[in-house]
Parts: sequence; C-alpha cells; structure tokens
Amino acid sequence: MTFAYRLAALALAASLAAPAIASADGKSLYMDNCSACHQATGKGVKGAFPALAGTPLVQGPPKVLITTVLNGRAGMPAFKDDISDADLAAILTYARTTWGNKGSAIKPAEVASARAAAKAAPKPRGLQAH
Repeated sequence: MTFAYRLAALALAASLAAPAIASADGKSLYMDNCSACHQATGKGVKGAFPALAGTPLVQGPPKVLITTVLNGRAGMPAFKDDISDADLAAILTYARTTWGNKGSAIKPAEVASARAAAKAAPKPRGLQAH
C-alpha cells in the first residue's frame, strides 16, 4: 500500500509540474524569437512593431494567429521554416495567456493543421548539396 501511495504521489507531482515547464519553455522561446521586436512586455515598439498585449489578433481565432506567424505579414518574417509545431504552439500559448491576454492554449496539432492548410511545411535543414 505504501508503494502504491508513493507511486500515485509521484504521478500527481509529475502531472502538476508539466504545465509549469511548458509555460517556461514558451516564455524562453518567446524571448529568443520574438522579444527583440515585440518586447519582453508584449507592448511592441510604436510605429515599428505591433503590440501583442491586448490585441484581437493574439486573442482571436488561433488559426489566424498561427497562419500569420508561419507565413509572416507586412514586415514580419515568416517562421514556417524555423520553428517546430511544438515550439510555435508554446510561444503562441505564452503570448495568448500573458500580459492580460485571455486567449486559449494552442496545441502543436493546431499548428500542424494550419501549416498543412497553408502549405507551409517546414523545409529540412542541413548541409546544402555541393
């Protein structure tokens, strides 16, 4: 009985720790890929880079946001070849749930679906042929 109790406690602890880890990954990925333009605060730079905090695009339908990030828009680069489905889901979930935003989490499967719909499949990375 003691072993079963310990096993159940470990399983519960692991399930509670997973969201915190995913959230931290989203934040660090955002800081690495997005904060130079959109700032750590999500407020952007007026006249140059739009705010993500409190914006309808970030809090609206996930597919629109995902497609925008995959394909770029205006001066924003496309990230379809640079960021995996899981990493992009983590970044967008962070942006949709931070700075007062009330958006829902985005799953890697949603990114994969939007990528396929937009025909934005990632290109394999590696050495070019000589």
